[in-house]
Amino acid sequence: MLWSKCCFEIALYDSRNSLGGLRMMDRWVRRWEKLLFVAGLWVAWTTVGWSQATAPSFEVASVRMRTEGNGGFSVSPSGAARFTATNVSINFLIAVAYNVDVNQLIGAPKRGDEQLYSVDAKPEGDVGLTYEQLEPLLQNLLAQRFALSVHHEKKDVKGYAMVVAKGGAKLEASKAPSSSMGYIFANGLRVPSTSIHDFTAMLAHPVGRPVVDKTGITGSYSINLKFAPEGAADSELPSIFTALEEQLGLKLQPASVPRDFLVIDHVEKVPTEN
Repeated sequence: MLWSKCCFEIALYDSRNSLGGLRMMDRWVRRWEKLLFVAGLWVAWTTVGWSQATAPSFEVASVRMRTEGNGGFSVSPSGAARFTATNVSINFLIAVAYNVDVNQLIGAPKRGDEQLYSVDAKPEGDVGLTYEQLEPLLQNLLAQRFALSVHHEKKDVKGYAMVVAKGGAKLEASKAPSSSMGYIFANGLRVPSTSIHDFTAMLAHPVGRPVVDKTGITGSYSINLKFAPEGAADSELPSIFTALEEQLGLKLQPASVPRDFLVIDHVEKVPTEN
């Protein structure tokens, strides 16, 4: 930097005394414009290279194509020392890596045309990682092996807003740890401890549309909701909409809901070699 300042000072000094000085200054300016341009390209290239090099990655990872019917579907539980997924589609892997539902993917391979894969990946160290902690590692793995590139888009879609029903909420305060897991069954939903905000996210699966929390209720609650399975007209249980109102004092109202979609810009069908 000091050397460049001296060069510009010399050029400016000569320019005050002769036309040759002006030409010298012009040559210096052009030369430094080129140098700065090249330096800019180098910085941009090294920044990209640095970000790829420092992106979190698995210590070892194997990705193999499978044929349909060759074994069953399985995925390692959250917190396992290795991430394994057997006979899964690329749509499933992308959904896990970016924490979205498969129906939030745009430009994904159509159902029925999907190739199946098996993944066996080990993070560094012997400590198991949660699904949330695995996300950046899986994103990097998919980018390396499948040349995956994506971007996010927000869209308003038909959904539901959950509000407090007439008569007030009927909620039981939770005594369980806040990290308790929730379970969704064909005829019910049970979670020992959850916020109403997280509960609405769970409801998106049985109702088939996104749900937003408009109750204003805070705190953690124990939820044990029982409802009729979808399409079971002869069930003695009420519909999920009636069950919410009768059992929890909550109500679902049709609403336009903003939802995040993951757009797949590019993905290869055949992964690179392990």
